[in-house]
Amino acid sequence: MYKRILIATDGSPLSDKAVDSGLSLAALTGASVVALKVVPRYPRSYFEGGLPVDAGDIKRIEGQWGDAAQALVDAVKAKGTEHGVTVKAVTAKSDMVAEAVIAAAKKHKCDLIVMASHGRKGLKRLLLGSETQHVLTHSHIPVLVLR
Repeated sequence: MYKRILIATDGSPLSDKAVDSGLSLAALTGASVVALKVVPRYPRSYFEGGLPVDAGDIKRIEGQWGDAAQALVDAVKAKGTEHGVTVKAVTAKSDMVAEAVIAAAKKHKCDLIVMASHGRKGLKRLLLGSETQHVLTHSHIPVLVLR
């Protein structure tokens, strides 16, 4: 049924449920998995005209974020091994999470995207957005959403 499943994770408990479900589905269908964590870029300054952050500090912080993201997808890979599933651990650096998820799914020729939705509504959704909703409406690849 599926040959390659992309599982997007952010390390939250809800996202962990999506990881577990995606790995179970991969084990049932014999699919391989691409585990993805999107890492944001560090903001250069918080306010227009604000003091810029030291370039060395930015590099160090982004390095820490990248290392944490790699550890997260490596943990998904280890969990996949326990399920007998081949997992490729991938990170992407982008401020546009949904676009990075879609691009990774295309790049790795995935035929399903599995991700969680925090189910934000009202003002929270307006202010924080919905990456899952963006993926659902802009991806040509089917998306399995867990809540």
